[in-house]
Amino acid sequence: MKDPAMLDCLTRLDSLKRPRLLSRAARMGARDYRRNVHLPRLLGYGPLPRHGEAMMRLLEMEDELNTRRTEEGTTYPMLRHIDVLIALVGEARILRASQAELR
Repeated sequence: MKDPAMLDCLTRLDSLKRPRLLSRAARMGARDYRRNVHLPRLLGYGPLPRHGEAMMRLLEMEDELNTRRTEEGTTYPMLRHIDVLIALVGEARILRASQAELR
């Protein structure tokens, strides 16, 4: 059975409209995504959260970064924004693959 929170975070990710360059960088970076390396750097060290929870936290971070991008322009932390987007795409891929295995 699919968890509604996981569906919600996947739907939210799919509905994001970001500049093409950011989206492309995230997709390319997600090829090398390793959650045990990338997530602690973004979410803090300790036990890794489940995929749905990680995505919800990453979506909140991404929303804040995107607001800064639109308000601050080039002075916002673009590399951090790309890192968060990479983690989001990577988590979504893992989540979708695990759902496909359950079918």
